[in-house]
Amino acid sequence: MNSVFTRFSTVAVLIFLATLSRILPHPFNFTPIGAIALFGAAQFSRKVYAFMIPMVAMLLSDVLIGSPSLPTYVSFVIISAFGLFFLKKVTYGRVVVASLVASISFFLITNFFVWFQGSMYPQTWAGLVACYTAGLAFYQQTFWGNLFLNTVMGDFFYNAVLFGSYYGIQRLTFKPSMA
Repeated sequence: MNSVFTRFSTVAVLIFLATLSRILPHPFNFTPIGAIALFGAAQFSRKVYAFMIPMVAMLLSDVLIGSPSLPTYVSFVIISAFGLFFLKKVTYGRVVVASLVASISFFLITNFFVWFQGSMYPQTWAGLVACYTAGLAFYQQTFWGNLFLNTVMGDFFYNAVLFGSYYGIQRLTFKPSMA
């Protein structure tokens, strides 16, 4: 079988499966969004797919969920772009750092949009600081846990599942033959 096709389909299927997990019951903010962006960026050999496949997967799940969000898509694209550069060489340490960067970026980008598009905060530096400060309330404990920590844990969990599954499949599929 063509190994390029197998690699592409393996990555695409893992991304679609992770995306489907968005429709299952889960703690708030414990989602695969950041991990999908990083995994696609690290694994697709044609980098246009690093943006296209995860974006299509998100659009499909948003049709079911009914809550598309421009800030989420913008953060998704920025996290993918970061992953393209940072995860050229995939190591455990780089995936951990990229997961943290993805979680923090999501927080910064989505709260920036709240400030920029909304009327809750003045369009000044002080207003932006107030918006981010109010966003820190997501660090507070809630019924489902700490919402920002849920984002970090979701990114760690889904990166472990995606990267781990991919490398496990690759090892099983492309074992050197003993001749």
